[in-house]
Amino acid sequence: MKRYERFAEEISELIRSGVLTPGERVPSVRQASRHYAISPSTVFQAYYLLEKQGLIVARPRSGYFVREQAKLFLNEPEMTQGHPETADIAVSELVFSVLGSLQDVDTVPFGSAFPSPELFPLQRLARSMTKGLRELSSNAIITDMTAGDAGLRRQIALRYRLAGVHLPPQELVITNGAMEALNLGFQCVTQPGDLVAIESPAFYASLQVLERLKLRAVEIPVHPREGIDLDKLADSLAKYPIKACWLMSHLQNPLGASLSDAKKQALYALLKRHQVPLIEDDVYAELYFGDKPPTPVKHFDDDGLVIHCGSFSKCLAPGYRVGWVAGGRYAESISRLKLMTTISPSVPAQVAIADYLQHGSYDRHLRKLRLALKTQQGQILAAAARYFPAETRATRPAGGYFLWFEFPKRVDSLRLFQMAQAQGISIAPGPIFSATQGYRNCARLSYGHPWTPRSEEAMAVLGEQLALF
Repeated sequence: MKRYERFAEEISELIRSGVLTPGERVPSVRQASRHYAISPSTVFQAYYLLEKQGLIVARPRSGYFVREQAKLFLNEPEMTQGHPETADIAVSELVFSVLGSLQDVDTVPFGSAFPSPELFPLQRLARSMTKGLRELSSNAIITDMTAGDAGLRRQIALRYRLAGVHLPPQELVITNGAMEALNLGFQCVTQPGDLVAIESPAFYASLQVLERLKLRAVEIPVHPREGIDLDKLADSLAKYPIKACWLMSHLQNPLGASLSDAKKQALYALLKRHQVPLIEDDVYAELYFGDKPPTPVKHFDDDGLVIHCGSFSKCLAPGYRVGWVAGGRYAESISRLKLMTTISPSVPAQVAIADYLQHGSYDRHLRKLRLALKTQQGQILAAAARYFPAETRATRPAGGYFLWFEFPKRVDSLRLFQMAQAQGISIAPGPIFSATQGYRNCARLSYGHPWTPRSEEAMAVLGEQLALF
């Protein structure tokens, strides 16, 4: 985090905590520069960021003031309620009806599962594709067909090193996005009818994978900030013949929760004791807001139990559909299963990403992307505090581009979804994130698109619709 971002966060916390109240003047540029020992340009950058987030406003010849509408941010939700018994899964029809609302480009995309294409270096990737194909060996097209492009696997292995995971490239299999990685992982460790421990709420696409494979779920509660309830998971592992565990250890979708390193280590120890494989869905690993990349559970895996799945769809190239799986002890089985199904992802897409990772300033792109997402998170949180009912609770994840809203019990988010859709606004209602279609009064909203006056207007419309319940 840069100095101006840290200073902006300090002022933001003063506003959230009520030390700086609506209408109050914030320290002048000169005062802030002297008191915090930072340059005037750093103060200006921080105040510009806070303006974009909707927390302060400049008044000509008077300075900067806390916005009158900048109420305290909404309280965070508490621990979710998992389903105590096993459950069959039937969410696909509901999910398809929601996804259909995103086809209209004029819809305000709060329900979208992807960030805006404007945030990605698509032209630079196109040049990397041309260069990569020009240098591609004809033999490599055949020899790398199943496992994937050797150069791309080396670059991914280097990214693992940055996260403290020493992984041989031979363990990696390139897939058609993270969805194929998840499918391959589940198919290697389960049979139809098996039980899988999952988070509650959980990403709807993973629920669809379980539904397609005829697997049954045991829902484990999740704390919106601290992640899965390990005590409840331990109880379920002791009570049921669970064959696999699927979760997101970092920036969980839809809550945004992240496990601490200590909790990740304890999770792995628990699963190792029961010899239950973990399918770790880590597609948001690069979208953290802090200074240090997260440590995956894979880091603690000394027994090959963790099947770690990643993707470039959320952080670099959403349309390229390039993901990967590090299969641990299941790597060979995954490779063989892939050979029996899709054989190989797109070669041009693979070589494009490999070249970009090596020559295209990937980390600089990620820094810009993280800053944009953090700014947009502040903007949507401030708007929610202005327009949504005071009883509403909202998460504040340390990365990613999703917020989870828990509305008053009287709100029906499926009905809210229909009402919003009629006004050209998409949201993701809570029931699509549950094997039992719970969370009826909840919804996930995305801040993955640049904030515009239309975004602000859409939040005001949602506030008006929430007031009708």
